[in-house]
Amino acid sequence: MTEASASNYEYQRIIVAVGAMLLLIKFFAYFLTNSVAILTDALESIVNVVAGAVGLYALYLSSKPADRDHPYGHGKAEVISATVEGSMIAVAGAVILFEASRRLVSPEGVRGIDVGIALVLMTALTNYLMGRGAISRGRKTRSIALESSGRHLCTDTYSSIGIVIGLSAVYATDLMGYDMQWLDPAVALLFGALIMWTGAKVVKKAVDDIMDKADREILSQIVACLNEHRSDDWIDIHSLRVIKYGSSMHVEMHATMPFSMTIEEEEAQKRNLHEAVASRYGDSVDLLVMPEPCKEFSCVHCGRDCGSRRARFVGRVRWTIENLSQEHQHAYGNYVVIGPSAPPARPRENQE
Repeated sequence: MTEASASNYEYQRIIVAVGAMLLLIKFFAYFLTNSVAILTDALESIVNVVAGAVGLYALYLSSKPADRDHPYGHGKAEVISATVEGSMIAVAGAVILFEASRRLVSPEGVRGIDVGIALVLMTALTNYLMGRGAISRGRKTRSIALESSGRHLCTDTYSSIGIVIGLSAVYATDLMGYDMQWLDPAVALLFGALIMWTGAKVVKKAVDDIMDKADREILSQIVACLNEHRSDDWIDIHSLRVIKYGSSMHVEMHATMPFSMTIEEEEAQKRNLHEAVASRYGDSVDLLVMPEPCKEFSCVHCGRDCGSRRARFVGRVRWTIENLSQEHQHAYGNYVVIGPSAPPARPRENQE
């Protein structure tokens, strides 16, 4: 288990433990107040605990090294976890909508609202702090399971704050002698819909990862690394692909190098490419570089004075997400160049 994976696993354990404690507090607040809005919060906390446990197992499984049956590791377990968690969030939202609708049609009185508000507010603050920490760690380590848990906790916080506002309105109007008990199920309806929407977004993100949808943020970071460490021997790069496996990534690219290079020189440049990407992602990245010999049309964006030049150097290819993702080497006129003009083409007789 890597240091990042171990850290994520321990943080998820804390999330599950704290979630179980908050679940008990919320159900205590519900039985104290008979508020369907607080019941909404408590039901979502059940999802928090169960989904947190699923996420904990997924983080444990995804941290296992690659083996013969799983050559790319077990990172996809995090995507399955996020799918389960998102589905559970959406189901919880549907249950909340049903119960709130029933209470709206057949109102039931609430009691002890002031104590209920204090308890829910305390759980909301705890969830927010845990959620922001999980999102931050998840983004840093590219853990979709931890990030999904964090978003779930933050959504729980927002719904709790809304419930506190609604209950505060009920409490205030009750003190003034007005009967506004319908606000309790109305607030539950609003946040039940919000919870369903959040669950749908979590599922969509997980499905995107299952389908290996291109992550433009990661691609832009890799392109920035390649531009920063660019070498004259990397004439062109294309067919850049990134597949995420939990907190690890598989990156592959085709690199155009001088056709006169020996195998040893190509291996050295492949190591340089790996070090360039690893400078950003460390040992969490698996890089596959497929070297290709340069073509005659490559001369226009190759600044090396190699003795076999067929055309004047015009400028380097400006590497962007769009052109590095293309399937083929970049021919003249199919790229944006950068840099000054360089050595002219050698006379044909000197190239023989």
